[in-house]
Amino acid sequence: MMRLEGKNAAEGGETGNLDIHGDLTEHRPAAGQADMRVFYGFDALPHFVRPTVTVGSYDGVHSGHLALLRTVAGRARAQGGESVVLTFEPHPRVTLGRADGLRLLTSLEEKIYLLDRFGIDNLIVIPFDRAFSRIPSESFVKDYLIGKVGVKNLVVGFNHRFGHDKEGDYRLLNGLHDEFGFRVTEIEKQDVDAEKVSSTVIRRLIERGEMNKAARMLSHPYLLAGDVDCAGHIASGEALKLLPPPGEYPVRIEGRPGVLRITAKGTPELLRTAGKMPSGHILIEF
Repeated sequence: MMRLEGKNAAEGGETGNLDIHGDLTEHRPAAGQADMRVFYGFDALPHFVRPTVTVGSYDGVHSGHLALLRTVAGRARAQGGESVVLTFEPHPRVTLGRADGLRLLTSLEEKIYLLDRFGIDNLIVIPFDRAFSRIPSESFVKDYLIGKVGVKNLVVGFNHRFGHDKEGDYRLLNGLHDEFGFRVTEIEKQDVDAEKVSSTVIRRLIERGEMNKAARMLSHPYLLAGDVDCAGHIASGEALKLLPPPGEYPVRIEGRPGVLRITAKGTPELLRTAGKMPSGHILIEF
Protein backbone atom coordinates (compact mmCIF):
# COMPACT_ATOMS: atom_id res chain seq x y z
CA MET A 1 0.00 0.00 0.00
CA MET A 2 1.29 3.46 -0.87
CA ARG A 3 2.20 6.02 1.77
CA LEU A 4 1.12 9.56 0.93
CA GLU A 5 3.36 12.18 2.44
CA GLY A 6 4.34 15.80 2.16
CA LYS A 7 2.42 19.03 1.75
CA ASN A 8 -1.33 18.68 1.11
CA ALA A 9 -1.11 14.88 1.06
CA ALA A 10 -4.45 13.12 0.92
CA GLU A 11 -5.30 10.02 2.88
CA GLY A 12 -4.56 6.92 0.84
CA GLY A 13 -5.49 3.28 0.89
CA GLU A 14 -5.57 0.09 -1.06
CA THR A 15 -7.27 0.33 -4.44
CA GLY A 16 -7.84 -3.28 -5.42
CA ASN A 17 -5.90 -6.17 -6.87
CA LEU A 18 -4.71 -5.34 -10.36
CA ASP A 19 -3.25 -8.39 -12.09
CA ILE A 20 -0.44 -6.74 -14.00
CA HIS A 21 0.94 -9.26 -16.43
CA GLY A 22 3.93 -9.63 -18.71
CA ASP A 23 7.17 -7.79 -18.04
CA LEU A 24 5.62 -5.61 -15.36
CA THR A 25 6.10 -8.41 -12.84
CA GLU A 26 9.85 -8.33 -13.23
CA HIS A 27 10.41 -5.47 -10.77
CA ARG A 28 7.24 -5.93 -8.78
CA PRO A 29 7.81 -6.38 -5.03
CA ALA A 30 6.66 -9.57 -3.35
CA ALA A 31 3.08 -9.62 -2.14
CA GLY A 32 2.59 -7.27 0.79
CA GLN A 33 5.93 -5.51 0.27
CA ALA A 34 4.94 -2.72 -2.14
CA ASP A 35 5.31 0.52 -0.21
CA MET A 36 5.77 3.48 -2.54
CA ARG A 37 5.92 6.84 -0.80
CA VAL A 38 4.06 9.71 -2.48
CA PHE A 39 5.10 13.34 -1.91
CA TYR A 40 3.21 16.44 -3.06
CA GLY A 41 5.63 19.22 -3.95
CA PHE A 42 9.22 19.69 -2.80
CA ASP A 43 8.73 21.19 0.66
CA ALA A 44 8.82 18.04 2.79
CA LEU A 45 11.17 15.69 0.96
CA PRO A 46 13.39 13.35 2.96
CA HIS A 47 16.98 12.55 2.16
CA PHE A 48 16.89 9.99 -0.65
CA VAL A 49 19.64 7.36 -0.65
CA ARG A 50 21.60 7.39 -3.94
CA PRO A 51 18.45 8.24 -5.93
CA THR A 52 17.91 7.09 -9.50
CA VAL A 53 15.41 9.55 -10.96
CA THR A 54 13.15 10.01 -13.96
CA VAL A 55 10.74 12.82 -14.84
CA GLY A 56 7.60 12.79 -16.99
CA SER A 57 3.82 12.88 -17.27
CA TYR A 58 3.65 9.07 -17.60
CA ASP A 59 0.06 9.15 -18.81
CA GLY A 60 -1.06 5.53 -19.05
CA VAL A 61 2.14 4.16 -17.47
CA HIS A 62 2.35 2.07 -20.65
CA SER A 63 4.80 -0.40 -22.17
CA GLY A 64 6.65 2.45 -23.84
CA HIS A 65 7.58 3.52 -20.30
CA LEU A 66 8.48 -0.01 -19.25
CA ALA A 67 12.16 -0.11 -20.26
CA LEU A 68 12.70 3.28 -18.64
CA LEU A 69 11.02 2.37 -15.36
CA ARG A 70 12.72 -1.02 -15.35
CA THR A 71 16.06 0.76 -15.66
CA VAL A 72 15.20 3.21 -12.87
CA ALA A 73 14.06 0.50 -10.45
CA GLY A 74 16.83 -1.94 -11.35
CA ARG A 75 19.68 0.56 -11.17
CA ALA A 76 18.47 1.90 -7.82
CA ARG A 77 18.41 -1.59 -6.33
CA ALA A 78 21.79 -2.54 -7.82
CA GLN A 79 23.38 0.50 -6.17
CA GLY A 80 21.59 0.12 -2.85
CA GLY A 81 19.63 3.30 -3.52
CA GLU A 82 16.07 4.49 -4.09
CA SER A 83 14.04 4.93 -7.27
CA VAL A 84 12.27 8.28 -7.65
CA VAL A 85 9.69 9.29 -10.28
CA LEU A 86 8.66 12.93 -10.71
CA THR A 87 5.33 13.57 -12.41
CA PHE A 88 2.95 16.51 -12.87
CA GLU A 89 -0.55 17.37 -11.68
CA PRO A 90 -2.46 18.68 -13.48
CA HIS A 91 -1.25 17.65 -16.92
CA PRO A 92 0.98 20.47 -18.28
CA ARG A 93 -1.35 21.06 -21.23
CA VAL A 94 -4.15 22.00 -18.81
CA THR A 95 -2.03 24.66 -17.10
CA LEU A 96 -0.74 26.02 -20.41
CA GLY A 97 -4.24 26.36 -21.88
CA ARG A 98 -3.70 23.65 -24.49
CA ALA A 99 -6.16 21.07 -23.16
CA ASP A 100 -8.61 21.17 -26.08
CA GLY A 101 -9.20 17.57 -27.10
CA LEU A 102 -6.99 16.21 -24.32
CA ARG A 103 -8.16 12.92 -22.83
CA LEU A 104 -6.09 11.19 -20.17
CA LEU A 105 -5.34 7.47 -19.98
CA THR A 106 -4.80 7.62 -16.22
CA SER A 107 -6.06 9.75 -13.39
CA LEU A 108 -3.48 10.63 -10.75
CA GLU A 109 -4.89 7.87 -8.54
CA GLU A 110 -4.51 5.28 -11.30
CA LYS A 111 -1.01 6.49 -12.12
CA ILE A 112 0.04 6.19 -8.47
CA TYR A 113 -1.39 2.68 -8.32
CA LEU A 114 0.46 1.52 -11.44
CA LEU A 115 3.81 3.05 -10.46
CA ASP A 116 3.53 1.35 -7.10
CA ARG A 117 3.01 -1.97 -8.87
CA PHE A 118 6.13 -1.30 -10.96
CA GLY A 119 8.13 -1.34 -7.73
CA ILE A 120 9.00 2.37 -7.69
CA ASP A 121 10.11 3.52 -4.23
CA ASN A 122 9.10 7.19 -4.31
CA LEU A 123 6.81 9.42 -6.36
CA ILE A 124 6.97 13.21 -6.28
CA VAL A 125 3.84 14.90 -7.63
CA ILE A 126 4.79 18.36 -8.89
CA PRO A 127 1.97 20.95 -8.74
CA PHE A 128 2.29 22.14 -12.33
CA ASP A 129 1.23 25.78 -12.26
CA ARG A 130 2.20 28.77 -14.40
CA ALA A 131 5.12 29.68 -12.16
CA PHE A 132 6.59 26.20 -12.40
CA SER A 133 6.11 26.14 -16.17
CA ARG A 134 8.39 29.18 -16.48
CA ILE A 135 11.38 27.58 -14.74
CA PRO A 136 14.31 27.30 -17.19
CA SER A 137 15.54 23.77 -17.83
CA GLU A 138 18.98 24.33 -16.32
CA SER A 139 17.44 25.81 -13.16
CA PHE A 140 15.11 22.81 -12.90
CA VAL A 141 18.10 20.46 -12.96
CA LYS A 142 20.23 22.48 -10.53
CA ASP A 143 17.57 23.67 -8.08
CA TYR A 144 15.21 20.70 -8.04
CA LEU A 145 16.77 17.49 -9.37
CA ILE A 146 20.09 18.21 -7.67
CA GLY A 147 19.16 20.67 -4.91
CA LYS A 148 15.93 19.04 -3.72
CA VAL A 149 16.12 15.39 -4.82
CA GLY A 150 19.90 14.85 -4.85
CA VAL A 151 19.89 12.92 -8.12
CA LYS A 152 22.77 10.47 -8.67
CA ASN A 153 21.40 8.74 -11.79
CA LEU A 154 18.96 10.35 -14.22
CA VAL A 155 17.09 8.18 -16.74
CA VAL A 156 15.25 9.91 -19.60
CA GLY A 157 13.13 8.71 -22.48
CA PHE A 158 13.82 8.98 -26.18
CA ASN A 159 13.93 12.62 -27.35
CA HIS A 160 13.01 13.84 -23.84
CA ARG A 161 12.41 17.61 -23.56
CA PHE A 162 11.83 19.59 -20.36
CA GLY A 163 11.90 23.04 -18.79
CA HIS A 164 10.42 26.33 -20.03
CA ASP A 165 9.38 26.01 -23.69
CA LYS A 166 10.90 22.49 -23.62
CA GLU A 167 14.36 23.98 -24.06
CA GLY A 168 16.11 21.23 -22.09
CA ASP A 169 17.25 18.00 -23.74
CA TYR A 170 19.71 15.13 -23.47
CA ARG A 171 22.55 17.34 -24.72
CA LEU A 172 21.98 19.84 -21.89
CA LEU A 173 21.89 17.05 -19.32
CA ASN A 174 25.14 15.61 -20.66
CA GLY A 175 26.72 19.04 -20.29
CA LEU A 176 25.69 19.21 -16.63
CA HIS A 177 26.42 15.70 -15.43
CA ASP A 178 30.21 16.18 -15.32
CA GLU A 179 29.85 19.43 -13.37
CA PHE A 180 27.46 18.00 -10.80
CA GLY A 181 28.48 14.35 -10.73
CA PHE A 182 25.33 12.55 -11.84
CA ARG A 183 24.94 9.94 -14.56
CA VAL A 184 22.51 10.33 -17.48
CA THR A 185 20.97 7.43 -19.44
CA GLU A 186 18.69 7.79 -22.47
CA ILE A 187 16.26 4.94 -23.25
CA GLU A 188 15.29 4.25 -26.87
CA LYS A 189 11.71 4.36 -28.12
CA GLN A 190 9.90 1.05 -27.58
CA ASP A 191 7.88 -1.16 -29.96
CA VAL A 192 5.03 -3.60 -29.36
CA ASP A 193 4.14 -5.92 -32.26
CA ALA A 194 6.42 -3.79 -34.49
CA GLU A 195 4.32 -0.68 -33.72
CA LYS A 196 5.71 2.34 -31.92
CA VAL A 197 4.14 2.73 -28.49
CA SER A 198 2.84 6.12 -27.43
CA SER A 199 -0.03 7.55 -25.44
CA THR A 200 -1.47 8.84 -28.72
CA VAL A 201 -1.57 5.36 -30.28
CA ILE A 202 -3.20 3.90 -27.17
CA ARG A 203 -5.80 6.68 -27.04
CA ARG A 204 -6.82 5.88 -30.62
CA LEU A 205 -7.29 2.20 -29.73
CA ILE A 206 -9.48 3.05 -26.75
CA GLU A 207 -11.51 5.53 -28.80
CA ARG A 208 -12.25 2.63 -31.17
CA GLY A 209 -13.08 0.26 -28.30
CA GLU A 210 -10.11 -2.02 -29.04
CA MET A 211 -9.47 -2.71 -25.37
CA ASN A 212 -7.46 -5.95 -25.78
CA LYS A 213 -4.98 -4.32 -28.13
CA ALA A 214 -4.82 -1.28 -25.87
CA ALA A 215 -3.99 -3.60 -22.96
CA ARG A 216 -1.09 -5.10 -24.96
CA MET A 217 0.26 -1.61 -25.61
CA LEU A 218 -0.22 -0.66 -21.98
CA SER A 219 1.19 -3.96 -20.62
CA HIS A 220 -1.72 -3.96 -18.18
CA PRO A 221 -5.52 -3.71 -18.33
CA TYR A 222 -6.96 -0.28 -18.91
CA LEU A 223 -8.17 1.14 -15.59
CA LEU A 224 -11.10 3.16 -14.36
CA ALA A 225 -11.14 4.28 -10.72
CA GLY A 226 -14.25 5.90 -9.36
CA ASP A 227 -17.18 5.86 -6.98
CA VAL A 228 -20.12 3.58 -7.75
CA ASP A 229 -23.60 4.11 -6.29
CA CYS A 230 -26.31 1.54 -5.57
CA ALA A 231 -27.63 1.88 -9.14
CA GLY A 232 -24.23 1.09 -10.66
CA HIS A 233 -23.47 4.62 -11.88
CA ILE A 234 -19.75 5.39 -11.73
CA ALA A 235 -18.26 8.83 -11.13
CA SER A 236 -14.60 9.19 -12.06
CA GLY A 237 -12.51 11.72 -10.17
CA GLU A 238 -10.82 12.79 -13.42
CA ALA A 239 -12.91 14.99 -15.74
CA LEU A 240 -10.52 14.34 -18.66
CA LYS A 241 -10.52 10.53 -18.29
CA LEU A 242 -10.77 8.79 -21.67
CA LEU A 243 -13.53 6.17 -21.95
CA PRO A 244 -14.24 3.77 -24.82
CA PRO A 245 -17.24 4.36 -27.12
CA PRO A 246 -20.78 3.42 -26.08
CA GLY A 247 -21.29 -0.31 -25.64
CA GLU A 248 -20.89 -3.14 -23.17
CA TYR A 249 -17.43 -4.30 -22.07
CA PRO A 250 -16.21 -7.28 -20.01
CA VAL A 251 -14.34 -6.01 -16.96
CA ARG A 252 -12.97 -7.15 -13.63
CA ILE A 253 -13.83 -5.44 -10.35
CA GLU A 254 -11.55 -6.36 -7.45
CA GLY A 255 -10.73 -9.62 -9.23
CA ARG A 256 -14.33 -10.55 -10.06
CA PRO A 257 -15.77 -10.61 -13.61
CA GLY A 258 -18.44 -8.12 -14.54
CA VAL A 259 -19.93 -6.07 -17.37
CA LEU A 260 -19.57 -2.31 -17.76
CA ARG A 261 -21.76 -0.25 -20.07
CA ILE A 262 -20.77 3.07 -21.57
CA THR A 263 -24.00 4.92 -22.29
CA ALA A 264 -24.78 7.02 -25.35
CA LYS A 265 -23.93 10.06 -23.20
CA GLY A 266 -20.48 8.61 -22.47
CA THR A 267 -21.12 7.79 -18.82
CA PRO A 268 -20.04 4.44 -17.31
CA GLU A 269 -22.51 2.12 -15.59
CA LEU A 270 -21.75 -1.19 -13.90
CA LEU A 271 -24.38 -3.63 -15.20
CA ARG A 272 -23.49 -6.77 -13.31
CA THR A 273 -20.70 -8.57 -11.51
CA ALA A 274 -20.09 -11.93 -9.93
CA GLY A 275 -21.33 -11.85 -6.36
CA LYS A 276 -22.63 -8.78 -4.60
CA MET A 277 -22.71 -5.52 -6.55
CA PRO A 278 -19.93 -3.31 -5.14
CA SER A 279 -20.49 0.17 -3.78
CA GLY A 280 -18.18 2.99 -2.81
CA HIS A 281 -14.75 3.47 -4.32
CA ILE A 282 -13.67 0.80 -6.83
CA LEU A 283 -10.99 0.04 -9.41
CA ILE A 284 -12.18 -1.47 -12.69
CA GLU A 285 -9.96 -3.32 -15.18
CA PHE A 286 -11.04 -3.55 -18.83
